Amino acid sequence: MSGLLVAGTTSDAGKSLVVTGLCRALARRGLRVAPYKAQNMSNNSMVVTGPDGAGAEIGRAQWTQALAARAVPEVAMNPVLLKPGGERRSHVVVMGRPGGTVSSRDWDQGRRHLAEAAHAAYADLADRFEVVVAEGAGSPAEVNLRAGDFVNMGLARRFGLPTVVVGDIDRGGVLAAFVGTRELLDEADRALLAGWVVNKFRGDPALLRPGLDVLEARTSLPVHGVLPWRPDVWLDSEDALDLEGRTATQRGRRVVVVRFPRISNFTDVDALALEPDLDVVFASSPRDLGDADLVVLPGTRATLEDLAWLRSRGLDRAVRDHAAAGRPVLGICGGCQVLGRVVRDRHGVEGPAGAVVEGLGLLDLETDFSEEKALRRHEPAGYEVHHGRVRGSLSAGPVTGTMVHGSLEDDDHRARYLAAALGVVSRVSFPAARERRLDLLGDLVEEHLDVDALLGLALSGGGSA
Repeated sequence: MSGLLVAGTTSDAGKSLVVTGLCRALARRGLRVAPYKAQNMSNNSMVVTGPDGAGAEIGRAQWTQALAARAVPEVAMNPVLLKPGGERRSHVVVMGRPGGTVSSRDWDQGRRHLAEAAHAAYADLADRFEVVVAEGAGSPAEVNLRAGDFVNMGLARRFGLPTVVVGDIDRGGVLAAFVGTRELLDEADRALLAGWVVNKFRGDPALLRPGLDVLEARTSLPVHGVLPWRPDVWLDSEDALDLEGRTATQRGRRVVVVRFPRISNFTDVDALALEPDLDVVFASSPRDLGDADLVVLPGTRATLEDLAWLRSRGLDRAVRDHAAAGRPVLGICGGCQVLGRVVRDRHGVEGPAGAVVEGLGLLDLETDFSEEKALRRHEPAGYEVHHGRVRGSLSAGPVTGTMVHGSLEDDDHRARYLAAALGVVSRVSFPAARERRLDLLGDLVEEHLDVDALLGLALSGGGSA
């Protein structure tokens, strides 16, 4: 077994970026490399083909990392996926399939079987690939959660993984965060630490060097590199934190995406954001829809709750007014269900059993929630992941609905939709843009990180502890 754990001082420190770049850099060297994240918490997912040939669900980030590694995405790369479904409760996906729920109250006891599944998946990948690059979650210094941890140092201890820690210097205090991370770990965990990576540095690296010297002297661990801040680095987004950086660019026709509180698979609009003639923004106020050329209702992990939220803010009226003016509305998955006449939850999939709620009535369709989850891939692009089954028409005048995520990533489909809805000519290839960004990440990692040292750590690690 050969492997490396990439942990972080915080969530969103740059772990996913480093893992993705490393996967591309190592794949370029002819290595069979696999990404891995024991447990991901995200409502952005992808459907892959499971071991039995049926559809299965993993985190979007691990799917993207598999593309970077030039490997076929599979469920073992993200064996546990937690999808927040409400306050302090998450829906669990185990090896690609629904696995019940877990709450903050049973965080320890309710996850022991998840650790077993995650460890078995890592061992399976390590048997089939030359190198496994594992991504941690949150911070390994969350010692209050250490007893049940199987994602950070719990994983590292189980498989003897050398661990590098990434910190975001743009947030400030990164040197203290590195030292604090080391100091909070117990002796056995600390022994697996193998160095540091600084992310998002702006300015002259010579000005940072004295601080890195102190860090290395204080911790007796090397800094494996400093990644510069780059405004053009883009990854398929993993969680709602990424929405904070999405602002208007004033490029052309205005596309307003309603930011549901429980938004999911909002990567559906990434392809629109790359179009040079579109200005894509996220909004949660009715006044933000006033000058929209296109309104998008994206996916949601809790359709009924987000429909109630829509009404509570007057966004339902704003969407209806937009459609009444003949301007296009696009609903995707949960957003499509919201546009229909009625949503029924007889089995209590999302809340109390027997709930029947009126939709916005802009599409002549009905939604019934089923206990069985639909997981299907579409070619050449797109996938379905939902409990709601819709019946009726998916279009009415300027209003269109679809249950297929990712369909806009298909260049031909997106071009047809934009021409019909907005009179806009598509001028980019989304798959080509994604591949360029993965290559850019590979270039950044090779230029600014000591890839040879990291590979050496990976090849020296991976023994069962």
